[in-house]
Amino acid sequence: MSGRDRRPPKRAVRIQETPMLVLLKFVATFAAAMFAGAALYVNVAEHPARMTLDTRFAAAQWAPSYRRATWMQAPLALLSLAAGLGSWLLGGGIGWAVAALLIGAVVPFTLIGIMPTNRALLASGRDLGTAETRALLEHWAKLHAVRTGLSLAATILYVYLALGS
Repeated sequence: MSGRDRRPPKRAVRIQETPMLVLLKFVATFAAAMFAGAALYVNVAEHPARMTLDTRFAAAQWAPSYRRATWMQAPLALLSLAAGLGSWLLGGGIGWAVAALLIGAVVPFTLIGIMPTNRALLASGRDLGTAETRALLEHWAKLHAVRTGLSLAATILYVYLALGS
């Protein structure tokens, strides 16, 4: 075999990341982690503590907590979705799109899956002390755990991708 027939060894090509791509990856990961942390806190601390109260007090505490959390969590999910999709579009790889869709999935899941329970809990005239109200609060916790799982999966994937870059 002559020297001309030899091919140079293949080298891994590493694409230089632009400052915008780095920023979008950071924002996507940070927003998803903030969402996941808040959601996990609700599932492991706040809601279980709430459920130790009498049903009437638990439901009365749930309503303002839910309203405040909505104004924090919805923007975080949408910000992470947008930044993750932006990362993918700027060449970050398909994994960034997958993670973005995982965190983005909490929005339609909330609107379709959780909102009927929220509306029932917030209905005017609801007797907050009933067994039905307690069952709704327990059901809400299970539904919220799905949001927590989606956001944790997105965060873990984002971190894995960021560390692998």
